[in-house]
Formats: sequence, C-alpha cells, structure tokens
Amino acid sequence: DSGMYLVQPDSFYQPYKVYCDQTTQNGGWTIIQNRKDGSVDFGRRWDNYRSGFGNIAFDVGKGHWEYWLGNERISQLTKQGPTEVLMEMEDWSGNKVYAQYKQFTIQVTQPRPVQTVYHTGNTATPSTNSLPYRTPGDPSKQCSRDDGGGWWYNRCHSANPNGRYYWGGAYTRYMAKHGTDDGMVWMNWKGSWYSLKAICMKIRPYFASR
Repeated sequence: DSGMYLVQPDSFYQPYKVYCDQTTQNGGWTIIQNRKDGSVDFGRRWDNYRSGFGNIAFDVGKGHWEYWLGNERISQLTKQGPTEVLMEMEDWSGNKVYAQYKQFTIQVTQPRPVQTVYHTGNTATPSTNSLPYRTPGDPSKQCSRDDGGGWWYNRCHSANPNGRYYWGGAYTRYMAKHGTDDGMVWMNWKGSWYSLKAICMKIRPYFASR
C-alpha cells in the first residue's frame, strides 16, 4: 500500500523514511520532491540540498507537505540499479501533465552531484545530462543565484522545479528577486513567466515499469 516506509538502501548510512506511491502506473515510486503551496523555502544552500529539507510526513487530510529528500539519499536510491523519474505538474487552472525519464542517476561528488537523465515521456525539457547541481549559495554561478533554487542548470534553465513559488501562475521580472524567470518553470508547457502550482518528483527502479 502507499504510505511511509523506513528504508536503508546503503548499509553505510542510517535508515530513513520515505513516502512510497504504490498507485501511479502500477506503483513502486519513491517521492523525492514535492511542491504545492510555497510553505517551504527552496532557495537554500548546497549543504541543505545535500541533506534534504522540509517535512516528508504525509497527512491523510492534507496530503504531502513540501520537501526535498536530499541529494545523498537520492543518490543512494539510484545506485541500486536502473532508475526512472516521473515529474507530475499542475497549473493554476487544475490542468495536469507529466514528464517521464529513464536512466536517472545522481552521483554525489565534491563539490556538486552530477545528474544523468534521458527523456521518455511527454512535455519534454532540453537535456540536463551530466550537469553539476547548483544552488543559490554558489557565488560563482549566476544561474543558481538568479533562478531561486537548486537544480542542474543549463543556460540557465528550461525547467526549474525548485524555483521560487509564485501564487496565481503568471509573474513578471519586476516581481522576481533578480529580475529573472525564477519561478517553478516548465518552459515547454507554460513558458518562462508562468510559475506552476504544484510539482512532484518520483523515482523507481526502471524494471518496475516493465
């Protein structure tokens, strides 16, 4: 059944709790990120993204809270074998789309983890293959400073799931901290100046989908 589970994918690390979705596409998903109301600030430094932040708990009445599971833990999960990722997105009119990728991995290195991802679903975004993870605390990288959250930025982004949360969808450069499109953006769906209402990222072993 769907719910909270205690997992220990790597015996060198302590076990931790995750939420498992056993319903979507026959189940087997672990939720690694959730955005829905702006209650958690995602404009954090590298060490926060490495360890994770927010509230992973699931409330029967309110659903999932906002959180990032943590690059260390996500890396432990993806090292178990071939992994796919599902991005579920919702706009402010209640429309929903998804993007699904296979061969998703995170290699936690110093100073930044590297992500590999290959697209297989719809609402495709340009490749983020083998890009370093950047956060607003990295003074040498303008993209991570301007875009409001940690991500694998590529000139600077075509997708920004961890960007700033703007209520209502449309926003302008005058509302943005640095005058840039720093919202929860998925350009191929809504463009640069529309911040999504909700995004949820899930991963599972690739063989589970077959």
